[in-house]
Amino acid sequence: MRQPHALPRRLSLSVLAVLALGMACNALADTSLRIGYQKSSTLLAVLKAQGTLEKQLAGQGVNITWHEFTSGLPLAESLNVGNVDISADVADTVPVFAQAAGAKLTYFATETPSPAAQSIVIPKDSPLKSLADLKGKRIAVTKAAGSHYLLIAALREAGLSFADIQPVYLTPADGRAALETAKVDAWVTWEPFVASAERQQGARVLHDGQGLASYRRYYLASNDYAKAHPEVLQQVFSELQKTGTWVKAHPQQAAQLLGPLWGNLDVPTVELANSRRTYRVEAVQPEALGEQQKIADTFYQEKLLPKPVDARAVQLWSPKHL
Repeated sequence: MRQPHALPRRLSLSVLAVLALGMACNALADTSLRIGYQKSSTLLAVLKAQGTLEKQLAGQGVNITWHEFTSGLPLAESLNVGNVDISADVADTVPVFAQAAGAKLTYFATETPSPAAQSIVIPKDSPLKSLADLKGKRIAVTKAAGSHYLLIAALREAGLSFADIQPVYLTPADGRAALETAKVDAWVTWEPFVASAERQQGARVLHDGQGLASYRRYYLASNDYAKAHPEVLQQVFSELQKTGTWVKAHPQQAAQLLGPLWGNLDVPTVELANSRRTYRVEAVQPEALGEQQKIADTFYQEKLLPKPVDARAVQLWSPKHL
């Protein structure tokens, strides 16, 4: 016998469906996306300036907040402790240092190699002519950045080691100032800092990354966020690809937008910097982590990592269209 207050079966299912839909909507409405980025995070800087990502994700009930960092390592550390959910592009070395600190990371995108986008920069009147001339010199570099690995690779190419130089660990802003005031003999950095030093200080490139370091940029997410919100990563990935294509197809417009964000750099400087980056975004394939392992082994051999790191011990997220 049917209970007196029982709902008909068809009505019960309808009510349950509505309740389930309401719960799903409420859960989605509570979704947040905390993005860590740097001033040199080109593609996400463009998306932030244009408000594109907010518009795309608003329909999914996702609220975005932006958190700026001065370099990649603090950004990765913040990701590891749960202060941000995803990071804008960081140099290929940063995840290696983060793994050594116990971070659980998901790679969700990468930019194809841009070896010319980082360089060893010297003052315009510097007597240095070759990599071998770096012996005994004071060299500014940002710890754990891609430029850090470039410096090691450059020294090895010249038959030198870190013991043969005086490394000075500085942020890009401090590195620029140190080069300009002759407190260091060389500065190893990335774009747009290289182009800015060339055009504003008359600095010269002693050697870029060609033949030494591929310089991939990786986009990272915390494992928990990647597992819980693959649909958000899908949207971010799609917008990154579109934005990368737009930047390369519209160099002047991109430079006009980015210049004010990069310390009021003039359009030609930004165009020069962007010409050295591919901005071609793709999914991370397992075989690409071979170079990550090489970087990890190199840092360990140089006693810059406290322990060996398995660079392949990370999660890889793949977009739906692959």
